Amino acid sequence: MEAQSFGVALSYGGPFCGVIAAKEKYVRQMPGRLVGQTVDSNGYRGFVLTLSTREQHIRREKATSNICTNQALVALMATIFLAVYGKEGIRELAEHNLAKAEYAAKTLSTQTGAKLLFHGAPRFNEFVLQTQESPAIWSQRLLDEKIVGGVELSRWYPELGNATLWCATEMITREQIDTAAKVLAAVPVEA
Repeated sequence: MEAQSFGVALSYGGPFCGVIAAKEKYVRQMPGRLVGQTVDSNGYRGFVLTLSTREQHIRREKATSNICTNQALVALMATIFLAVYGKEGIRELAEHNLAKAEYAAKTLSTQTGAKLLFHGAPRFNEFVLQTQESPAIWSQRLLDEKIVGGVELSRWYPELGNATLWCATEMITREQIDTAAKVLAAVPVEA
């Protein structure tokens, strides 16, 4: 889970909330702050700061990171987003993302001849396509039209061959998906 889906726009690759997991024996070695769930005196669920790396506060010269510096701003952005959307709005947004990803997967696979991998697997707004052409060729054709395509997966999963990971959120329009499909479906003209 990351906060981009909750109104935290990526600016040159960040910021991120930095949600990570670790074994309990490593918790005190982790940089940053840890938040835990609790119940308040009225019985309501709440979240509290349970562990904070004190080096940022009392031993700055020995600090291993400054990861906490701007977490309050990221938390505030996500909180405002969640408050504005509300419970029903978040549900509608999630359903919209599911539908958009399904539309993108169906459109790109049917119009380009790409194979949709992991079709029966649960997914939210991402899907994997496998093509006959190299993903680099697909990416270049899209970039020529100022469209960013999927992420080539061979670096991490060479057994998948020409597979790319795609994402469709509420920020992507159906027209943009249709345009990408047309670009990829067009047979490139040999020079």
